[in-house]
Amino acid sequence: MKFQFWTVGKAHESFVKEGVEMFTKRIANYYPVDWTIIAGPKNAAALSETDLKKKEGEIILAALQKDDFLVLLDERGKQLTSEGLASFIQQRANESTKNIIFLVGGAFGVSDTVMQRANFKWSLAQLVFPHQLVRLILAEQVYRACSINRNEKYHHQ
Repeated sequence: MKFQFWTVGKAHESFVKEGVEMFTKRIANYYPVDWTIIAGPKNAAALSETDLKKKEGEIILAALQKDDFLVLLDERGKQLTSEGLASFIQQRANESTKNIIFLVGGAFGVSDTVMQRANFKWSLAQLVFPHQLVRLILAEQVYRACSINRNEKYHHQ
């Protein structure tokens, strides 16, 4: 199984880059992992919110493979505990899922077509976070879940 973290927007800001890299390296001890930063359309500022989500959605859907398991991070998704995320990941591994893609959408979210394509919608919290922090939280929580599944000492209940 491979983890792919996709995020719409700009490159990692320096204040999160080090943390994202650290947790990504740790995740790589369990599963292959990589990040894809999806640049928005060139004329993004001139587009309406709906048109921007549609264009971003077209880019995302074109990059997805049929068998990819898409986890959409969305504030209206299901909230999980760290143990729940560990169980979720283990279940995907048991089902021989090849790719899990964790998607952080654009500033206005994702298009309805991407929303419908998602296999699972996950909310980190009822709070809204800046996209840069979501990247760091995502990487840390996936690492935490992997360490829980291996009964390692990182997570304390």
